[in-house]
Amino acid sequence: MAGILSYFLPKDKVFYSLFEDASNNLERIAQKLLQVVHESDFNKRAALIEEMRDIEHQNDNITHQIFIELGKNFITPFDREDIHALASALDDIADYIYASGKKINFYKIDPISDQGIQKTAAAINDAVIAVKAAVMELRNLKNTQKIIECVIKINSIENNADNIFDMSIERLFNSDVDAKELIKRRELYMVMETATDKCEDAGNVIESIVVKYA
Repeated sequence: MAGILSYFLPKDKVFYSLFEDASNNLERIAQKLLQVVHESDFNKRAALIEEMRDIEHQNDNITHQIFIELGKNFITPFDREDIHALASALDDIADYIYASGKKINFYKIDPISDQGIQKTAAAINDAVIAVKAAVMELRNLKNTQKIIECVIKINSIENNADNIFDMSIERLFNSDVDAKELIKRRELYMVMETATDKCEDAGNVIESIVVKYA
């Protein structure tokens, strides 16, 4: 069966390359966010956020290319629905990571003084690394155990991010910040936590692919 399947797979394996490019970009943008939340200078953060925007735009182009390839190729390496779902999930991760960085400067939030922001950025980075590791294994699907371990790790990181979010919200409402600052920080926490949710979504799609084809 594996031999028959490999016979029908696209010879250029274009989808794997595009997914790998997208996951590499996710790692880059997550690392930029880490730099942003540890940078005290507004203008230096702005420069980093501009770089994040460029990476996010690159991922938009990759996602668009995946959808074009779906239209061009009758035979795909796995279900078209899964390809579409994974491409969308990876694109969503980049969108929310960039939105996190953008909101920090847009709302003039000092990330240095907020451990919740820094811890969530670290969780996003860890989740993205696990997503990338899982994506890199899709090309041959031989090491399914590693993929499942990555998915489990993503889920664990997302649960931890939920806990960080809850503690950050509790600390925020117990602080003496004014209403405007409270609203701004709460929105930032929500966007950052959603980035980890999107990593979990990508992990779920990858797990579905493994179950179907491994």
